[in-house]
Amino acid sequence: MSSDMHNELLRRYSRLSYFKHNISLRLHLKRLLWLTVIRGAYLIKRSIDIVGSIVLLIILMPLFITIMVLIYLNSPGPVFYKQTRVGRWGVLFIMWKFRSMYLDADARLKEIMEENEMSGGVIFKMKNDPRIIPIGRFIRKASIDELPQLWNVLKGDMSLVGPRPALPSEVNQYSLQDRLRLEVIPGITCIWQVSGRSNIPFPQQVQLDTEYIQSQSLLLDLKLLLKTIPAVLLGRGAY
Repeated sequence: MSSDMHNELLRRYSRLSYFKHNISLRLHLKRLLWLTVIRGAYLIKRSIDIVGSIVLLIILMPLFITIMVLIYLNSPGPVFYKQTRVGRWGVLFIMWKFRSMYLDADARLKEIMEENEMSGGVIFKMKNDPRIIPIGRFIRKASIDELPQLWNVLKGDMSLVGPRPALPSEVNQYSLQDRLRLEVIPGITCIWQVSGRSNIPFPQQVQLDTEYIQSQSLLLDLKLLLKTIPAVLLGRGAY
């Protein structure tokens, strides 16, 4: 090997450490930029959740008091109903609702389980559920029973928009595809709730939630929040 070729090889190999360092630096910069975008979007969404939940809790306080009185008159006992739900990454939390059923509703569920009208068998839904108190039918139809979850949003357990939080018993029946729903913070309203709610079979609910997770953005959340208003007023698929 000539001395010129030898020197050229040494020159080329001596630059490898430079290229390696340069590539590593670019990868770190891209990673930092990606994390900044992701965390920035989360902080904006979280800020909207905090401000939105506080404002709505204040504005809706007279409605809350009225509903609490009506529930107690229909069925004396606790006016709120708490239930363990599965949040992001499988973390359990207590979700709050206005009580729309009689106090022994959970105990009576086994008696009517065979009358489940929800396709897929994971979620129980029944249009003429005998466990529902008179005022309960109205507040469920108007989705008023879900309003106490604004407290869950304020605490950070839930978001204004996201897949609905599932029961642990439902998650136990999830397929691998279904578990994609656990990768984001659950919400009060979601894409299938503004598209037909209980009229949509469970497999299609999962598909719509998956599409939301893959394409979620602040603009999409805003659109879903705006669509929630007519969906609630019309009451389609709510029971």
